[in-house]
Amino acid sequence: MSLIQYGLRSARCLRYSPCRASSYCANRRFSLFSGSSTAPQWSKVVSDAEKIVGYPTSFMSLRCLLSDELSNIAMQVRKLVGTKHPLLNTARAFVYDSRNNLQMRGLVVLLISKAAGPSKAEDNSFQHDMISGIYASQRNLAEITELIHTAFLVHRGIVNIRDLKSCDGPLRDMQFGNKMAILSGDFLLANACSGLAQLQNTKVVELVSSSIGDLVQGIYYENSYLPEKKTFTDDIGISNWMEQIYLSHGALLAKSCQAAMELAKHDSEIQSMAFKYGKHMSLSYKLNADIQPFINGKHSESSISLNSAPVVLHQDFIGREAWMEEIKQAQLKGNLIDLTKLQEAIKAGKGVTSAIDLCRYHGDKALETLRCFPPSEARSALENIVYAVTKFS
Repeated sequence: MSLIQYGLRSARCLRYSPCRASSYCANRRFSLFSGSSTAPQWSKVVSDAEKIVGYPTSFMSLRCLLSDELSNIAMQVRKLVGTKHPLLNTARAFVYDSRNNLQMRGLVVLLISKAAGPSKAEDNSFQHDMISGIYASQRNLAEITELIHTAFLVHRGIVNIRDLKSCDGPLRDMQFGNKMAILSGDFLLANACSGLAQLQNTKVVELVSSSIGDLVQGIYYENSYLPEKKTFTDDIGISNWMEQIYLSHGALLAKSCQAAMELAKHDSEIQSMAFKYGKHMSLSYKLNADIQPFINGKHSESSISLNSAPVVLHQDFIGREAWMEEIKQAQLKGNLIDLTKLQEAIKAGKGVTSAIDLCRYHGDKALETLRCFPPSEARSALENIVYAVTKFS
């Protein structure tokens, strides 16, 4: 079985209950960057950063997304209109992305490439290949990073047929949606692998390929804590949680940032700093996303994840017995819990404030890594991204 098939088999669908008492399956959320900051400041940070790298990064994957193959897939996906297949929401996000975060990974790769500039050992004759201070190979890498992320996003939207309800849509349509998700995800991943080979850099291929393995492993860990496994109350601990989140949300960006430095022939120290920036910024961003449902009244209870940082930290503070009692107090008939009641119990503890502190800690770590780069607009943009994801109103 291939890595991708292994990851696909592990995928499960997100199922929301329309009533106030949500099912245990409501503890997983998928998004284009594992959540997003909706504050106006965030939109401005991204918009300003896109100007620095030369063009809106929403066009980075345009060549692939407008290919004949994906155009045909898009026509087929229209058959899912009227169903609740998650592939529809993913497709809509590509067209109606109002939060400017669709291509965040690629944007960071471009920014850190420009912030670092050419290495001192680089032959000046190759600098004609740079546009807005970024090598063509680094722009290609940014596209590849986005394609890999999008492929896994599509694959993770495959529904578990056994969990379907009549309101989700006809069984035939949902099965068809799964086939389209597999086909389109595989197509994107194949294009990414083809582009990766064209970079003709063994170390870059190794770095990005290993991040694909990390993604699969991270998704496997996430699925091992699904409620259907009867382990959703396991005390996994914040250390294990951070390791899992790095694999599923941080490894791709961290290793892509390092690969961008390798393409410019920077030394190991600069590569290490770029890796650490991508890692810590990703963790900080994920923590921000996990915190938002607990501090932002606009989020619905269905966006609360029982595997999010505030919940994990809350369990660490109160202990397993007290956590089980809180679950019992919030439990209703069947496998249903009142997430609003559970949310209030978590907000009353130390989990949310500790998650905020942890988010800012990783933000500070990301900022420290940027000191090795000379002052520039690109470096300031990378700093502003961190400021945006560590700011809480």
